Amino acid sequence: MSKYYFELTLKPENDYELFLDLIDSLTTDALEEDNGAIIIRSEDELGDLKFGIEEFAKTLSINCKITYEKKENSDWIKQYQESGKSVEIGNFFIRPSWEEKKEGKIDIIINPALSFGSGHHETTSSCVEAIDEYVKEKQTVLDVGTGSGILAIAASKKGCVVDICDTDEVCVIDTKSNFQLNGVTFNDSWIGSTNKVTKKYDVVIANIVADVLVMIASDLKKCMNDNGLLIISGILDKHINRVLNKFKDLEEVKLIHKNEWVTVIIKKNKES
Repeated sequence: MSKYYFELTLKPENDYELFLDLIDSLTTDALEEDNGAIIIRSEDELGDLKFGIEEFAKTLSINCKITYEKKENSDWIKQYQESGKSVEIGNFFIRPSWEEKKEGKIDIIINPALSFGSGHHETTSSCVEAIDEYVKEKQTVLDVGTGSGILAIAASKKGCVVDICDTDEVCVIDTKSNFQLNGVTFNDSWIGSTNKVTKKYDVVIANIVADVLVMIASDLKKCMNDNGLLIISGILDKHINRVLNKFKDLEEVKLIHKNEWVTVIIKKNKES
């Protein structure tokens, strides 16, 4: 272990999820989310990452507070792991591997240092809530932009046949590890998005960002069986009408609001 490590903290005034996606594409270093702040820690210097984030914020005209420090290494990985907390969502209990499972709950193990999606963010928790309420055993499920794989694992734990995809190869690798950690399996996986889909699904899940959901709306609908269900999230409430307009040919089942985030459950009827 090195004597020192580097800590980069950013707190954007808005479009938090866009910055989260940017960091996901630029680094695989340990990440922590804390009350609207994103903290990256590494034993390698993070100056280039800092510059990239600053330029990204300038381009989008978003005010983003950034701090960058060199700190003495006191086993921050262990400290970070100890900060991971379990969360209960409906019939699911999501926990890091160092906590005990909860009797009577569907157990999901996600170690927060591996990838995005530990169940605490509003978009993830509301998607898990939707899976708990609407997804049934033996259904076919596609998780688009799988991230840590938490949503795909939740569907698999309910006895579904699950496919996963992500444009980031690291996320697909992490998801496979998380499936193994949870003692469940997926059916198929690929690096990419809905443009590579060759079949239709009972349930399609996409917890991404509003702009991407708008862009791939047609492909998402093509992935759905007749009477199929679509769960989409990562939508700030100020963008909800723009997203809903892209899916107005489908039947709106439910909107889940959590703080400034919205998750949408919509259904495809045979005539759609």
